[in-house]
Amino acid sequence: MLRVVTELVSSGERVTAIVNPVSRHRDRIGELGATVILAPVISESLLRKAGIDARDGTPSTARALVLLDTNDVHNVHTALTARDMDRDLRIILQMVNPRLGRQLNSLLGDCVVINGPSLAAPAFVSDALDDDELTWMELGGRMVVVGQADLIREPHLTVLADTTSSATPQLLPQAGVDPAGDIVLGTGVRTLWYSRGVRPAGWVMAVRDILDSRVRKIAALMALLIAIGTAIVHYFGHIEWWRALYLAAGVVTSAGIDDDKFQDAEPWVKVSAVVVQLTGIVLMALLTAVVVDSLIGARLSRIIGGVRGRPRNHVVVCGLGTVGARVLEILVERGVAVVGVDQSDDAPGVQVAHRLKIPVVVGDSSNEETLRLAGVQRCQALLAITDGDITNLESAMVAQELNPDARITMRMFDHDLAERVERQLGLGNSRSVSMLVAPAVAAAVGDKRRQVIVPAGRRVLLLTEVVVESGSVAEGRPLGSLNEAEGLRILARQDLNGPWDWQPAATRAVNAGDRVAVVGTRAGLARLLMVTRAQRKSAAS
Repeated sequence: MLRVVTELVSSGERVTAIVNPVSRHRDRIGELGATVILAPVISESLLRKAGIDARDGTPSTARALVLLDTNDVHNVHTALTARDMDRDLRIILQMVNPRLGRQLNSLLGDCVVINGPSLAAPAFVSDALDDDELTWMELGGRMVVVGQADLIREPHLTVLADTTSSATPQLLPQAGVDPAGDIVLGTGVRTLWYSRGVRPAGWVMAVRDILDSRVRKIAALMALLIAIGTAIVHYFGHIEWWRALYLAAGVVTSAGIDDDKFQDAEPWVKVSAVVVQLTGIVLMALLTAVVVDSLIGARLSRIIGGVRGRPRNHVVVCGLGTVGARVLEILVERGVAVVGVDQSDDAPGVQVAHRLKIPVVVGDSSNEETLRLAGVQRCQALLAITDGDITNLESAMVAQELNPDARITMRMFDHDLAERVERQLGLGNSRSVSMLVAPAVAAAVGDKRRQVIVPAGRRVLLLTEVVVESGSVAEGRPLGSLNEAEGLRILARQDLNGPWDWQPAATRAVNAGDRVAVVGTRAGLARLLMVTRAQRKSAAS
C-alpha cells in the first residue's frame, strides 16, 4: 500500500487509503498526502465513506478501488461488495492465486487483476542470468522483446535505458547513443546457451544421509561383537562356522539364542552369552533411536530432494515463497540449472520444485552449511528473495564470502537500506517486489490495458498502448508533443481501424480514436493518460 500510494500521489491522483490501525506505515501514508481511514475490516459503510457512493445514475466520487490485501478471499469479497454499490467502478485487485484471478473478469466486469509474483519474478531472473530480462510482448501489432543490447538481435527498434554511463540508469536516452550494454527494444534474440540441469539426490543419497556416522559406529560395534561371539561359539562350543555366526548374530541382535546348544557349555560361556545379549539389546535400541532421529531431523522429502553430486554454473534461489516459485518456473523455461533453498519444506515453491524435479535444500539460507549444500561456492548466481531483508542480506554476505564471482541479487523492501548496501558493501543488485508491482497498479487505475514492466536497476519503465479519447487535451495536438525527454516516447501509432505505423510523423495531428504504443516512466505514462483521457466535469480520485 505504501508504494502504491506513493505512485498514485506522485501521478497527481487524490487518494483515500483504508489502513489497518496496526500497520507500521499508517503515519507515512498520511504524510504522503493521502486521506487515511483507520479500520481493521472493510465494510459497505466504510466504502461509502471512502467515496464509493453511486446512486440514481450519479457516478461515485471515487474513480477506482484498489484492493491490496494478501488474502484473496478478502479481496474478492470486498470487490463483489463494491461492484454491487457501483456497476461502473474500476476495480484493481491483487491476487495471489492467478487461476482465481483469471475468473474474476466474468464476475466483476471492468476489473484489473494484478499478480505480484508474475510481475516481479522476471526482474530477479534477469539479474541471475545477467541479461537484464528478456521480455516478450505484443505491442503495436507485432511481437517485440526487451533486453540487453548484446542479447537482442539487430536491428534494434529503440534504446530504452542507458545502464553503462553511470550508477543511475538513464531512461529513454536520445537517439544515437551507443547501445552496447543498454536495454533495447527489438524483434528477436540471439541464441542463448545455459548449463546442464542439476538432478535431485534421489533414494541413494537419501539412504546415505540416514546412515550417518552415528549409525555406522553402532553398526561397526555390533559387527565386532558378532565376530567375537562367532569365534567363541566355534572354538569352545565346537559348532561349525555358519551355525556359530547364526547363533552369535541372534544373541547380539536380540533375535534369540538356541539354548540346546549351550546347555552343556562352560559357565563362563553362558555368562558371556548373556552379557553379549544385553549389550546387543542396548545397541539395537541406540540404532533404532538414531535412525528415527535422522528421519525426523531430516524429513524424507528433504533428503530425497537434495542436491546430487557437485553442481556447477547453476542458479541458487533462496526463498521459495510465491515469488520464488515463479522464479523457478521461469528459470526452468529458460533452460537454466537451478537449486532451491528454503527454511520450510511446506513453502509454495518446494512443491513447484518437486514437480519440476529441481533439487531443494531445506534450511536457513543465511547458514553457511546450508549454502554449501546448495553448491553456492560453484554457482553462477544467487537470488536471496525471502520475505526478510536481514535474512537476504546475511545470505548475500555468506554467498559472497564463499563465491566472490557469483552474481548476487537481494530482495529488499527498505529502499534506503538497499541503496546503502549496494553503495557501501558491493553485494550486488537489490530489488523490491512492491516497487516492481506498484507502478502496474498505479497505471491500471488510470486505464484498463495490457502493459509490461521493464526494470532498469531499481527504476522501471512501462510499455503499453493508449487510446486517445474524444474530448481529451491531446486531441488535435501534434504527435511529437506527447513525447517527454527521459519520461515518455511514442513508439508506434494506429489510426482508427488502420495499420500500425512504427515510424509515425511527429507533426501529424492526434485524432480521437487513435491508438499509440508508448514506453515511459510511471510519471510520464500517468501524464499521458491524463491528456488522452476525456475531460470530466468532476475531478474524482
